[in-house]
Amino acid sequence: MGVAVVFVMTSTTALNNLVYYKILLPLGLEHFRFIVFIIVIAAFVQLVEMTVERFFPTLYYVLGIFLPLITVNCAIFGASLFMVIRKYAFVQSLAYGAGSGIGWMVAIISISAIREKLQKTSKLPQGLEGPAITLLITGLLALAFLAFSGMIRVQ
Repeated sequence: MGVAVVFVMTSTTALNNLVYYKILLPLGLEHFRFIVFIIVIAAFVQLVEMTVERFFPTLYYVLGIFLPLITVNCAIFGASLFMVIRKYAFVQSLAYGAGSGIGWMVAIISISAIREKLQKTSKLPQGLEGPAITLLITGLLALAFLAFSGMIRVQ
């Protein structure tokens, strides 16, 4: 799932860069960027889903409903919006999309690994089981990742 998100985020950020700077901006239609970005993301995810179903049916059935849910992942839409706000060129957008996707994948793998470890090695209080521990883990990971902000600056 993480690899699928990295692929979709990298590709859609680059596609949305081209659409924004080559079509919307020259035509003065930049106020339509939200809806156009959502359409590009949804169409690309649909294309990826059909390709995976055709060429990798086992993977398609393993991913199940989670593959089309990539469309509504706010991180993918956010990457396209940040690309516009920060005025990234095409190569910068490509790198930003890939880096954002990899960051999302690291975070989601970390959360699942910590939850798995907690379930196997310790007895949690009843009030912390399920979503509560996930929220605590997410908050602690957010603080940990915050330590990395600003370490690398793209000019």
